Amino acid sequence: MGFFSDYRATRRDERELGEGVWRRAHDRFKRGLDRYHQILESVRDPELRAAAVPVANDLADLLPRVRAVCMEAHVRAPSRSQDIPHSTDGYLSDVHRQLSRAGNSMAQAAEALTMARFAAGSHARPVASGLAGEGTPGLAGDGASGLAGEPGSGGDAAGSPEQLSAPSQGVSAIQRRSAVVTEYVTAAERLLGEHAEHSPED
Repeated sequence: MGFFSDYRATRRDERELGEGVWRRAHDRFKRGLDRYHQILESVRDPELRAAAVPVANDLADLLPRVRAVCMEAHVRAPSRSQDIPHSTDGYLSDVHRQLSRAGNSMAQAAEALTMARFAAGSHARPVASGLAGEGTPGLAGDGASGLAGEPGSGGDAAGSPEQLSAPSQGVSAIQRRSAVVTEYVTAAERLLGEHAEHSPED
């Protein structure tokens, strides 16, 4: 069943998106989205995961919009090569440029999540090692050396600024990149709308 399902999906994509620049723009965006979700599955930090899940949903909502843009562009100017079809004032080149930027930014959002996951893991390890050192003979100080605010504890009573900021910084980077992806998709939609009454050769 899986083989025939994939075959039908491929045939549908060929029919609706073609085999040229519009199909590649769509597929590139989808690969970036899939990558983001794959990375999200491996995120264990609660704060980071709580922030990254809504972003994943927002990005997923963009995929049908990207597909609609690519489908409409293919209807107006079918593409079966790497050449962007000619259009009045080059507006289809502008549409393709915005789609490419959206795909790039989607990949960067996935990269930002990867970095945030790594930072969150690095943030958690010093805390764990500090707790493991509580009351352990042989460490500097007495048995209270692992308590917050004491030497060797890895932070004060409020926690070190570096530790607390790591997930938050990663979340901000992901959210910024997601906003940029949305801007590019919206720009591609707007360009198509502004030229709705024109065929590529007008």
